[in-house]
This record gives sequence, structure tokens and C-alpha cells, in this order.
Amino acid sequence: MISNLVGSEWRTPDVERSLPVYNPATGEVIGQVPLSGTKDVDAAVQAAAAAYRTWSRTAVMERVRLMFRFKALLEDNVEDLAAIITRHHGKTLDESRGEVRRGIEVVDFACGAPTLLQGRTMRDVSAGVDQDLYRYPVGVCAGIPPFNFPVMIPLWMFPLAVVAGNTFVLKPSERTPLGAARLAEIFLEAGFPEGVLNIVHGAAEAVDALLVHPDVQAISFVGSAPVARHVYQTAAAHGKRVQALGGAKNHIVVMPDADPEITVPAILNSAFGNAGERCLAGSVAVAVGQAADGLLGPLAGAAAKMVVGPGDQAGVQVGPLIRADHRDRVAGYVDRGVAEGASLLVDGRGQMSRPGFFLGPTILDHVTPDMAVGREEIFGPVLSVARAHSLDEAIAQANRMSLGNMATIFTQSGRSARQFREQVEAGMTGINVPIAQPFAFFPFSGWKGSFYGDLHVHGTDGIEFYTRKKVVVTRW
Repeated sequence: MISNLVGSEWRTPDVERSLPVYNPATGEVIGQVPLSGTKDVDAAVQAAAAAYRTWSRTAVMERVRLMFRFKALLEDNVEDLAAIITRHHGKTLDESRGEVRRGIEVVDFACGAPTLLQGRTMRDVSAGVDQDLYRYPVGVCAGIPPFNFPVMIPLWMFPLAVVAGNTFVLKPSERTPLGAARLAEIFLEAGFPEGVLNIVHGAAEAVDALLVHPDVQAISFVGSAPVARHVYQTAAAHGKRVQALGGAKNHIVVMPDADPEITVPAILNSAFGNAGERCLAGSVAVAVGQAADGLLGPLAGAAAKMVVGPGDQAGVQVGPLIRADHRDRVAGYVDRGVAEGASLLVDGRGQMSRPGFFLGPTILDHVTPDMAVGREEIFGPVLSVARAHSLDEAIAQANRMSLGNMATIFTQSGRSARQFREQVEAGMTGINVPIAQPFAFFPFSGWKGSFYGDLHVHGTDGIEFYTRKKVVVTRW
């Protein structure tokens, strides 16, 4: 049984229920994650609250010194963390290494706290009156990351929170809990005091307990759109600040002048990397005008040749999905797309007969926004190809979506690129790039139903989220 971390103590919760943790490449059970209840959550929150009294008053340079030490240990453990990710998520080792690196970038950013946490001052704002702005931590914060990035997204959350003087309770995904546990071990090894970071494992009961706990001041969440909405509404109703990142239905617009040598590999990367299990996956490719003529043949041919298999094997490009039921759900979308009139260009369902939770790259053509595969988040290696007569029509298709995480365009026209940038309703917009993922010093800024809250994760938005401001007006 995987243990919770409460203060400095690893505790196996006294619970009757647990869930299996699988190796998705084999279907083998490699552990059991406890379904912690309200009492376990309260113990972790109380440990964080106790630590906050001292940690919030610890000098910022001391907090940063420990953060630098944490970063160094993460660098030493990149391969270890990548192997853990691949073992219980399934993505390829190269993808896992990339995940760890993206997480470390946020720790790099957090090490800039002496600058990031600075306030402002103005003397003689009025006759003999000075005014100063200071940043203070908010208290106990909680993070609820998803299964698909079990190391990166926790690192988007707790390093910024704790370097700002907060303490933290992390509730990892019950499907991929091992990455967070290893991060906590490294965090303690770096010398952080007990209770600054706590881990509580579980599912819906643990999440809901965090959302309503009176001592939790802020909630960070990444997951599906319906759950993001629930997290936002529930936590906000209980007086907490919330950043809740939801799902996506990302569009890739391909103009007739797009360079195929750039566009085809970029679409393959966007649609099928991480087996499509990411909120920045390209889900719908919209071919504008004659773009489909030169795109679909090379795209289908390359997708059919992609190597599917266990992520720890050399040469594998597409790993398994997280669970058998999720794989079957994704395959069900393929069935439904064909039934609704889409044409099947590449069928990855033949991979479902092998051991593990595999589904190969799949491409559906002549998809419309009215079809389920054209409007709903699939979260698997399925690319829908739609058509548009003009860029205006392509943008309109993307803007019909209730979600607005990412949209990209492939073109050699600056005019088309600028129109797309200005008119598409997506918070992260790419031009001739497969994935418009911001670096750690910019916010991960989804729009519409892809985000609930005011301040986004990481970047200066993260600093704003994890601090509150006090203005001091002084006359001597």
C-alpha cells in the first residue's frame, strides 16, 4: 500500500478500500493506492497548518536556498523520475524525460523568488505620507493534479506555493501516484521542514474534503472540464481562491501554403504524442481550401508507420493508454465517428488485441463540428480531419468549441497568421509549432471552459495566486 506523507511521517492510512496501480504496457498491477478519507485529509491539512506558522516567517533567502537544493536533486534524479512516469503512466521514456524537464523549469522560475516576491513603494504619495505594498503568503494550499503528467504538474504547483511562504497538501491522481511520492522524498532530502509539503492519496472523497476544509485557502486543479467546474464552484463557494484547468478540443489549422515538411511531423507529434493524453493535444486538423490534397496522404502514411509499444522500449513512438476502460472509451469514439459519417483513414484499433492498454494512431476524415469526434474531448490518439473553404470558416469552427485551451496554424503567410492570432478564441495560440505550451515564466492560459478562475498556473500569475497583498500607508 502506498503511504501518505503527513509532516515528516509516511503513514499507511487505515482504510478498507484501495485501487490498483497498473503498468499500462502490460496490465500488471504494480501497487495499491489507498482511498484516504476525510480524517486522513484533515491530518495532512493540520500538519501543513502547523508548519505554516514557522515556514511563513522563514526568510525568503532561506526558502530559495532550499529550492535551489531541490532543483539540484531533481536534476540528479531525471532518469529515475522518467522511469517512474513511464512505468505507471505508459508514455515513452523520451516523453517522460521531457515531462520532468518541463517541471524543473518551474522550479527554476521559483528560485527567482527574491525578485518575484518584491512589492512596490512610493514616498510622499501625499504630503508626508509614504505608501508600500508587500506580498504575504495565503496559508495552506492544496493541489490536485491529473494522471497524465504525474511529475510535471505537481511541480507547476507546490514549488511556487512554498517558495512564497505557503505550505502545501498534494492529492496525486489515484491512477499515477508514484511520481508525487518520489517528488516528496526528494523534497524532504533537500532539507525542507516537516509539514511544508504533505501527500494524501485518494479519489473523490479526498478531493471534496480538500475543497471544503476551512483551513485550506487555495486550490490548484488540473483535469477534465466537468470536474474543473465542480472544483471551482465548490471551493469558491467555501471562500477559497481557485485555479482549475479543464479539458480541451484543440484545433490545428492547415493553410494551402503550409510547408508539408514542417506540418506533417508537427501534427503527428501534437495528435499522437503522449498517446493523445494531454490537454494540448491537437485533436482536430482543419484543412483549408486545397490543403487536404497534399496533406492527407503523407499524414496517413506516416501515422500508420508509427511504432506502438511499451514506452521503455527503444524506437517506440506511441505508448499505451492509462487504463483498459479508457482505451475502450476512446475506441468507442472511433466507432461513433464512423457511424456518424466520418471516413476512417488510419485505424489503430488493431493494437487492442495485444497485452496492455494499447490503441494505435487513428485518423478520421470529413469530420464536422456536429459529430461527437468533432466537438468532444477524446483524450487519446485519435485525430479528426475537418475541411474549411477559408481561414474565416476554419477559425469559426475552432471558436464553436466550448473549450479554448490551444489552437495552432501552419502557414507561410504573415497576414493569415496575424488574423488567426487575433481572432481565434484560445488562450495558447501557436504559429507553425505543434504544441503552444508556454515556458514556466508565462502563464498556462486556457480560455472558456478550459479554465475556471482568474489567475493561471505558473508564470507571474502563479506568484499572484499564491500571495496576497498588503498596502501600508505611513505618516511619521
